This record gives sequence, C-alpha cells and structure tokens, in this order.
Amino acid sequence: MTEKTVAMWSVKALRGSVLFWFAVATTGQLAFVLYIAGFYGRAAVQGDFARWNQVLVGGYVPGGLAGNLVLAMHLLLAAVITLGGPLQLVPAIRRRWPRFHQWNGRTYMLTALLISLGGLYMVWTRGTAGGPLLRIGISLNGLLILGAGAVAWRLARRRRFAEHRRWALRAFVLASGVWFFRVGLMFWILANRGPLGIGADFDGPFVRAWAFGCYLAPLAMLEIYLASERRGPLSRLAVAAGLGLLALAAGIGIFGAVMAMWLPRLLG
Repeated sequence: MTEKTVAMWSVKALRGSVLFWFAVATTGQLAFVLYIAGFYGRAAVQGDFARWNQVLVGGYVPGGLAGNLVLAMHLLLAAVITLGGPLQLVPAIRRRWPRFHQWNGRTYMLTALLISLGGLYMVWTRGTAGGPLLRIGISLNGLLILGAGAVAWRLARRRRFAEHRRWALRAFVLASGVWFFRVGLMFWILANRGPLGIGADFDGPFVRAWAFGCYLAPLAMLEIYLASERRGPLSRLAVAAGLGLLALAAGIGIFGAVMAMWLPRLLG
C-alpha cells in the first residue's frame, strides 16, 4: 500500500468516525429533548410543577416566582439548544441554506448565553446534588460556554470562518456538558455493573471528577481531532479509532440513560 493510499484511507476513516459519532450523539440528544418535553413540559402543562422536584434538587419552590421562572426558561432553552446545535454541524445546511445557518447560530449563541447565566443563578441560589465541588464544576462549564460562544460570535462577524468553526465546535461541546454528564454517568454505572464511586449523597469520587470531566474530556478529544486534521495519516487513523470507541461508549451510555432515567420518568 502506497503512502498516498494510506493518507487517503486515513482521511476517509477520520471522516467516517466523525459521522458515526455525530449520528450517535444526535440520536442521544434528540432522546434528551423528548425527555425534557415529555417530563418537564407535560408537568408544566398539567400545572404539576412540583413533579420537577422528583428529579431536580432545589427545583420548583412554591412562591419563588423569580427562581421558578428562571428554572422554567432554563428547561425550555435546554430543549432549544439541544435541537439547534447538531443542525449547525451539518455542512450541507451551511452550504445550501447559509441564512438559516447564520440565524440558527445566532439563536444558539444567545440561548447558550441565557442558559449559562440561568444555570449559574440556580446553582448558587438553589443548590444542586453533589455538594460544593459539583457546583464549581457546573459554574466553570457555564463560564467556558460564555467565553467560547463570545469568541465564536466575534470571529463570525469578522468573517474569519476557519477560526469561527473551531470555536463554534468548542462552544457546542461545552454546551453539551449536561448531556455528556448523564450519558457518561450511565456508561460508568453499566461498565462497573453498579454505582461505583457515586456515593450515597451523589458526592462520590467519580461524581466529583466527572463534574469537570463531562466537558473537559470531550473538549480535549475535540482539540486532538482538530490537531489531527493538520497532521499525518497515522495521527488521523489513531484519532479515528478513538472517536469510534467514544461513539460506542456514548451509545451504551445513551441506552442506559434512556432505559434507566428518561423512559421510566416519561411512563411514570
């Protein structure tokens, strides 16, 4: 096999692994949107906001109008950003419908801004499971989303599209941190055949580590992928294999999240 052939196959392998990961992730994010609409949305339509507290720590508080409105907006925007994000990554949409790409991107960035600010407000006024370290992890995620989104927006306005693409991908990965947390948690439980390191109060060593790893690990993988685009065929093949394994792990985690968390709450 010639060097040129190896290079060609490495490009195809990398592209194929990216498409595989995208298909798995998009399927999982659509399942997450259906869960948000079916559980939180149905409870809201029925006026049974207290049902949110079956899942959320510091969720709905009777009489707490400002905090409840922030929470409701946060949940609504979570569905919007989860639906809109994958559409920004499809090259065909960018080419054929550039105006849609632009406006969907603006909506995505604005939603990321609002959802990050709302998340920071709720974490530090109403708390969360897992204790202080989980709050810090969530807060850092929110701040990184704000930073990456601002840089991506500025680069797009300056028409520096190659750099914009990289920062938009970073913003997408960071904004998916909540989804990565749930999927990664379920993969960990299934891989260990039990809640190893979870803790009775959701404050075990795995939870404390994954509070940061749920967005820093995917972000690191993204940086490795972006670097591989400019490197040789062996690097691209290695990254393709890594992405393929991560897609399989994500698929297992998605299955676990659907069967153990999302579907039972939708049917309950």
